[in-house]
Order: sequence, then C-alpha cells, then structure tokens
Amino acid sequence: MFRHVVLLHLHDDTPDDAVEELLDELRRLPGRIPEIRSYVVGRDAGLAADNATVAVVADFDDEAGYLVYRDHAAHLDVITRLIRPRLADRAAVQHPVDRP
Repeated sequence: MFRHVVLLHLHDDTPDDAVEELLDELRRLPGRIPEIRSYVVGRDAGLAADNATVAVVADFDDEAGYLVYRDHAAHLDVITRLIRPRLADRAAVQHPVDRP
C-alpha cells in the first residue's frame, strides 16, 4: 500500500462555507478516481492555534495509483478552484505502508 498525507493551511480569512465546500469536493474524489483505496478528509478541531486547517490521508495500492490521483483532472480541478486561491501553506508526504 502507498499513502499520501497532506496538511493544508488556509488563509485565516477563509470563510467557513469555503472550507466546507473544499471538504465536500475532496470527499467526492473517491467516487471519481477508482485508484483511491481509502480517503479520509478532516477539518482541524481548533485545539491549537498553529494547526493546519484541513488534513487528507489517502491510500493507494501502489505509487502508480497515487500518480494517477495526483494528475487526475478531478483532483487538479479541486486544487485549482478551491485550494490554491486560499492556500497559505502546505505540507505533504508520500510513503509506503506495510500491510498487516
């Protein structure tokens, strides 16, 4: 298995409805990209001031599946329309995961 983890820090002035729209669109991606095996999206609970706004943990069979997701038109559309205009900072990592 191959995992992609991303933390999105949105600008502080990002309206709640814009964050919710982003979450909704991200949650639709598994239905559009069959290579996604697991996809968990969450908004920060607000327990620490310096946390990211949104987290995504996505699992794929392998690196090739991740690359399909990374370059998929539906994913790129979400990035272009809903993430980039409000993005203050981003951190990500991709790594293999041992299967139990």
